Amino acid sequence: MAANIQQQFGEQLLRAAQVVEEQIDQEMNKLENLEEDDLEVIRRQRMEQLKKAQKDKIEMLSNGHGKYEEVSDEKEFFEATKKSDRVVCLFYLPGNFRCKIVDKHFDILARKHVGTRFIHINAEKAHFLTTRLNIRVIPTIAVIVKQQTIDYIRGFDELGGKDEFTTETMENRLARSEVITIEKKHVAQTKKKIIRSGVDEYDNEEDW
Repeated sequence: MAANIQQQFGEQLLRAAQVVEEQIDQEMNKLENLEEDDLEVIRRQRMEQLKKAQKDKIEMLSNGHGKYEEVSDEKEFFEATKKSDRVVCLFYLPGNFRCKIVDKHFDILARKHVGTRFIHINAEKAHFLTTRLNIRVIPTIAVIVKQQTIDYIRGFDELGGKDEFTTETMENRLARSEVITIEKKHVAQTKKKIIRSGVDEYDNEEDW
């Protein structure tokens, strides 16, 4: 009698264990399916992000991003700032040695930071702009974000005060204006300002 009870009890335990095991298997299957569904959603979202990023990049490249170009006049300047949210523009004078130094660094940075348009314009051919943007020193770099001039780099004082500064120095200075993005470093923030007053003359760091 006792043996029968023990046997029945053992069979009940076995059935209970089987039920629990089946329930665990069902939950595991649900979790696996849920994870697969989640991964599929994430994969689709990532694919959409990649497609959008590729489309945006193609559009930016068609608008002159990825290379350092000259805009011939003020009309082209305004067209560039309308088509691109982030623009860095060098105001130069022909034969100015320090402008050629900026050219060298911008040629590198334009290819590295495709999300930002790098351009240069002859200050002598952009009287309206030089007056409006208060261009008094050559070279002057204007930082334009969403068609607003938010910052200037006038001469080389903020770049170490010498001609032999590195491309990284220029890169870090531009990053302070958030017109380009670099890896997280201790980059001081520059207060954004919009300057609209102007004068007709500009001081050249070199004779011209």
